[in-house]
Amino acid sequence: MTVKLSQFYKLYVLAIALAIGLKSNAQAVKIHEGPAYKSGICEPSISVDPTNPMNIYAASILDNFYQSTDGGRSWTLEKISSSFGVWGDPCVITDQNGRVYYFHLSDPEGTNWRSDSILDRMVCQTKDGPNGSFNNGSFTVVNGKKHDKEWGTIHPSKGTIGLSWTQFDSYGTSNPTCKSTILFSESDDAGQTWNTPVVITEQQGDCIDDDGTAEGAVPAYGIKNARYVGWALNKMIYFSRSLDGKTWEEFKVAHQKDGWTQNYAGFNRANGMPVTVVDHCKKSDFYGRVYVCWGDKDEENGGEIWISSSDNAGANWSRPRKVSPNGGRADQFLPWVTVDPISGYLYAVYYDRRGTEKDNETNTYLSKSEDGGQTWIEQQINEAPFFPTSATFMGDYNHVSAFDGVVRPIWTEMNGLKKSVWTYLFNEKQ
Repeated sequence: MTVKLSQFYKLYVLAIALAIGLKSNAQAVKIHEGPAYKSGICEPSISVDPTNPMNIYAASILDNFYQSTDGGRSWTLEKISSSFGVWGDPCVITDQNGRVYYFHLSDPEGTNWRSDSILDRMVCQTKDGPNGSFNNGSFTVVNGKKHDKEWGTIHPSKGTIGLSWTQFDSYGTSNPTCKSTILFSESDDAGQTWNTPVVITEQQGDCIDDDGTAEGAVPAYGIKNARYVGWALNKMIYFSRSLDGKTWEEFKVAHQKDGWTQNYAGFNRANGMPVTVVDHCKKSDFYGRVYVCWGDKDEENGGEIWISSSDNAGANWSRPRKVSPNGGRADQFLPWVTVDPISGYLYAVYYDRRGTEKDNETNTYLSKSEDGGQTWIEQQINEAPFFPTSATFMGDYNHVSAFDGVVRPIWTEMNGLKKSVWTYLFNEKQ
């Protein structure tokens, strides 16, 4: 009997999963399927509520908010609105009081690129728990520049909200006088107001929105109130830190061979921008360790997922290790990583093309490390391969959230002309 290569890999992955004790009864759940058009229904974000892990919140562009009160088995859809406009790059996080934060780009005139005011600020809308309603939102600054690709984080004990993003003098221009840089701002009143943003990079990039642009600002709080932000520029992964909340230092993490803008079959752009996370589990052997994870590509090995760690607040970094060690020469790309603050375990989600038969045939993998990123266990989590096309925007990121063994990755698929967002019900304690 002839067995196709893709079928063989499915059987192989299942056998490995059973052998290493991963949850074979976990399931993929479709959250939302959108209509057939070029953009929309991608760039998903997800958050497990630390006050009740059965409450799961998620979002996708441009204005979709999803909510589940049964751990992700069923979902409701809400369209988000604000007088500041809702224009994509959604980031959803949940604080220690169950308050939900929905960060996004702005479009105050509602006419998108026909308006000079688009991307004029970063917007934060909040609501209290699953029964609350989103407010109109707050914003960081309006200074005549463009603001793009934001991400938020929460201080694990103080509850301070940190936000970082890229500021463009003028978005998408090749004018050499226009520069991009990374900004950071905080809120001490649950997202009602924000302090004056500060520039945290010593270097500036261009405004083209490509490898020469400073991008990928994902913040994280360390122990002792340290602020961390990893970012990418000119084929280098950088790390900015502030130990006192006032002054910032900059360090190099690793060389990125292909830069943060990478190309894969079916994707007109697949970002390899870095993701920064910190182990806040006090029982962990790696308490306080900071990690930076990113994607890279070369001609010999294709796309691969890498992670580096630091045990001295980012001053020195380990040699990068593969998050996808069994991927071989096939492409792995578009990663995100998180740390469960209760266990200290690392989880990463990424696209994977091992064992596929077509150039654009794609699967989604979840990888787990229990030893501080030294070794990883992988498993395929999508129901069936999907086939994106470069004519349709698949987004700049996927996401994963974890709390007390409730692990929820989220990703975008494309089948036919329709895109959809999915999660996977992985529970360590079941």
